[in-house]
Amino acid sequence: MTTLRPFGRALCAMITPFTDAGALDLDGAQRLAERLVAEGCDGIVLSGTTGESPTTTDAEKAALVRAVREAVGERASIVAGVGTFDTRHTVELALAAEKAGADGLLVVSPYYSRPPQDAVEAHFREVADASGLPLVLYDIPGRTGTRIEPDTMIRLAGHPRIVAVKDCSYDFLGAQKVLDRTELAYYAGCDEHNLALYAVGATGYISTVANVVPARLRAVLDAFEAGDTPVAARLQQRATPLIESMMSAGLPGAVTAKALLNALDLPAGPVRAPLRPADREAVDGLLAAYERFMAA
Repeated sequence: MTTLRPFGRALCAMITPFTDAGALDLDGAQRLAERLVAEGCDGIVLSGTTGESPTTTDAEKAALVRAVREAVGERASIVAGVGTFDTRHTVELALAAEKAGADGLLVVSPYYSRPPQDAVEAHFREVADASGLPLVLYDIPGRTGTRIEPDTMIRLAGHPRIVAVKDCSYDFLGAQKVLDRTELAYYAGCDEHNLALYAVGATGYISTVANVVPARLRAVLDAFEAGDTPVAARLQQRATPLIESMMSAGLPGAVTAKALLNALDLPAGPVRAPLRPADREAVDGLLAAYERFMAA
């Protein structure tokens, strides 16, 4: 790990594969993780939003970390989603993830209860104090109802184990404020922002779309890193229709990613209720966008 890139640049917010009967598919998770690493992912984020964490048990979360660690070894970092609306439960999950072999923790702001910023800050500090793992602040107010305000992030950056941000806030100005005033590793959490945030100093991305096209997304960062901004821009633009189909067409990313992975005969399986699978029309649209992208 490094200070600026504690988990690498190109991370995938991996889906959680299930069997046809709805059980956790650990063999499928290992095969999918192997593919993601082979095609350019520096790290894998488990049990996040895309990983359907609200519908997996504590035991399943820990088993998933152990299985993926066994599959990828030290070739990629593993960040475990442990965020809940209950600080005590989040601490329990953090300790379990550490014991299971995770390299870091992804912690969302407490949802539903909508605590004020001082309580949000206290929540993160308590979780960070509880284990020895570095922590990623996950700001996704569209799901939680509560921002991690930029000023709160700036204060939290002083904690030695709070090292990174996954940004799904759609606040580009706020992101630059945090980048300017902290050394937090900043990861785009919305694929349409991968290049834009990278260009102003972000570390990389934590991507749902990478479940399907990991190498193509990494190529955007590689081109920019090589100094070829026009190529990086073209590659990002070519990905836009697929990103839109997967992330902005009215279905959650877990649903669209699993629909495409299943259609491509890759490990995924069904989603768990209350999510419902994509219908035939949606799957056809996703496949069309994927095929156009791959042919470009």
